[in-house]
Amino acid sequence: MRNGFQGGVIVSGASRGLGAALARRFAAPGVMLGLVARSEAGLRETAAACEARGAVVRIAALDVRDAAAMSRTVLGWDAAVPTSLVVANAGIAAGRRPDGTPEGVAEVAAQVSVNLLGAVNLVGPLLPAIRARGMGRVGLVASVAAFRGLPDSPGYCASKAGLWAWGQAIRADLRGSGAGVTLIAPGFFESDMGRAWQGPRPFSLSTEAAAARIDRALRAGRPSCAFPLPLVAGLRALALLPAPLADRAVRLLRFRIAEGE
Repeated sequence: MRNGFQGGVIVSGASRGLGAALARRFAAPGVMLGLVARSEAGLRETAAACEARGAVVRIAALDVRDAAAMSRTVLGWDAAVPTSLVVANAGIAAGRRPDGTPEGVAEVAAQVSVNLLGAVNLVGPLLPAIRARGMGRVGLVASVAAFRGLPDSPGYCASKAGLWAWGQAIRADLRGSGAGVTLIAPGFFESDMGRAWQGPRPFSLSTEAAAARIDRALRAGRPSCAFPLPLVAGLRALALLPAPLADRAVRLLRFRIAEGE
């Protein structure tokens, strides 16, 4: 199998961008893809591309915040074809708007609900079966924003930091079971979410380049995949600074998030 995964592969946020690019990479004869996103039209487009590569595809136009529907769907898919890989990729972003208005409580809650709880709703129901079979890999798409809170996107940073911590916990819990977790922290890459960002985008990659790095990490069974290294190292190093200096440094990273994303 050219992509290293057999049987069932599930990807959320698969209607466009990184999720669609990952789905296309996983698509191959003998793979049954389960694709989740809110946009049915986008899912059908991704499904057609994956079917052209030989995969059998199932789609579910769902909001990852709907825990009951998510559980029912993924457990049904897993019962039909055991899951060898599940990638929690669905996400949203908010932050300080172009007019300087900071994000509100509702925006913070929405980001935590999608970025953190949405991943839990996808992966959580599958964990008992993955553990029992002693095989399978979980990929959690967080962000380099998980490594340091940024004043213009507190909700996004909090949601991704929470996802990173949850992933560390389940990775440690699964250790020795035969199953594994890959924590993923991309920096900037081309996407609708990225285009809403108004500010510097150092070391930005194409969507396909980002997907290729993640795909390699998942196939290799790596415990984490964070890139690009200079951005990761810089954000990690801030933890070593006294708080006043670290806070002053991140205030230099000012940006805005356009409406509608």
